[in-house]
Amino acid sequence: MSDWETTTLGDLCRQGGGAIQTGPFGSQLHAHDYVAEGVPSVMPQNIGENVISEEGIARISDADAQRLAKYLLQPGDIVYSRRGDVEKRALVRSHNAGWLCGTGCLRVRLGHRSTHDPRFVSYLLGMESARAWIVRHAVGATMPNLNTSILSALPLAIPEPAEQRAIAEVLGALDDKIAANTRLATTADEWVRATWARTCVNADTTRPVASLADSIRDVIDPRDASSDHVYVGLEHMPRRQMWLPDHGLADSVTSAKSGFLEGDVLFGKLRPYFHKVVAAPKSGICSTDVLVLRAQESTLRGFVLAALASDATVAAATASSEGTRMPRASWRDLAAIEVPWPGSSAAEAFSSEVEALRATVDARLAENLALAATRDALLPALMSGALCVRDAERAVESVV
Repeated sequence: MSDWETTTLGDLCRQGGGAIQTGPFGSQLHAHDYVAEGVPSVMPQNIGENVISEEGIARISDADAQRLAKYLLQPGDIVYSRRGDVEKRALVRSHNAGWLCGTGCLRVRLGHRSTHDPRFVSYLLGMESARAWIVRHAVGATMPNLNTSILSALPLAIPEPAEQRAIAEVLGALDDKIAANTRLATTADEWVRATWARTCVNADTTRPVASLADSIRDVIDPRDASSDHVYVGLEHMPRRQMWLPDHGLADSVTSAKSGFLEGDVLFGKLRPYFHKVVAAPKSGICSTDVLVLRAQESTLRGFVLAALASDATVAAATASSEGTRMPRASWRDLAAIEVPWPGSSAAEAFSSEVEALRATVDARLAENLALAATRDALLPALMSGALCVRDAERAVESVV
C-alpha cells in the first residue's frame, strides 16, 4: 500500500466533478406525497450491506421524481444513512437508476470525470477502519448522525485505477453470485404464491389449519444446545418471503427458546402483519415470539408452508391478533383459520414441488452465507496488500 494515494472521500468526489449531497428534507417531501406505485425512494431502512433492499420501500409519483430530479440516483452512486447505522452503505446498481435518494440519506457521487472505480470505493468504505472512523466522528450521543462535512473528511488510501478495477472484479464476482442466488429465492417465492393462488381457485372445499399442522412447544435451554446450533429471531425473518436468508447461533442467546426441525414452518406471532413466515432450512431454536408449526403428514409439508405463508392466512391471523401496541397471533386462532383444500392428490403433488424448490433455495441461501464470508475475508487482505489479486482470483474461482 506504500504507493497508494492518500486522499479523502470529499476530494475523491471533487476530482471527478462529483459531490456528496444530502437527500431532500422533510419540507420537500411529506408523508402524504408517498404513493403505492411509483419511483422507489431509498430510505435508511433500505440500506443493506452494500446493496439496496426493496423490501417495504417507499415510492413517489413521477411528477415528484421530476421535481426532485437533483436527488435521483445513478449507477455508481453510494448511499449512506444520515442517522442510526451510519457506517452502512449501498452501491447503486443499474437496476436502481432513477430511484430517489430519499429523506434521511446521503448520496456519494464520484462524478463523470472520475477515473476511480465506484465498486472499489464502495468496498473500501466497507472496511472496518472506514466504518469505525465514521462511527467515531458521527455526532449525537444516543443516535449517531452523519453529514456531508463528516463524510467528506473520511480519509482513504487508494491504488491506481487498474488495480481498483481488478480488486472490484474479484469481490464483485462473489456479490454477483450472491445476487443471482437471492433472485432465485425471490422467483421461487413468487412461483409458490402464484401456484398456490391457482390451487385455491381449483379447490372446492376448505380445511382448518389445525387439521393440517400442529403447534410444537419444545422449550429448550440454549445452554443445552451446541454453540453452532442455528438460532432464528424475528430479526432474521424477512417480510413476505418464505425462505430464511440468515440466522444467528445458539451461543448468542441466554433465555429459553423454542426448538424446531428442518421443514417446520416458523410463524412470527408478534405483529403478524409484518408477514414473517418461513420454512426452517435446518433444525435449531427460535424466539418464543415465533410459533413452530409442523405438518401432520410429511407429504404435505410444502402445502402447509404455502398455506401458512399466504396473504389470506396472514391477514386472518392479523385480524384475530390481540393487543393494541404489540399485537400477537395465537395458535388457537391460527388453528381455526380455513384454507383451501384441492384434495389429497393435488395437495400432495403441489407439496412435492414446493419441497423440491425449498431444497434448492435453501442450498443457494446457505451458499450465500459462505460467499459473503469469503468476500469479507478477502476484503481486508486485498486492501492491505497481504493478498495479491491473482491469488484472490483463484480463491474466488473455487467457490463461484
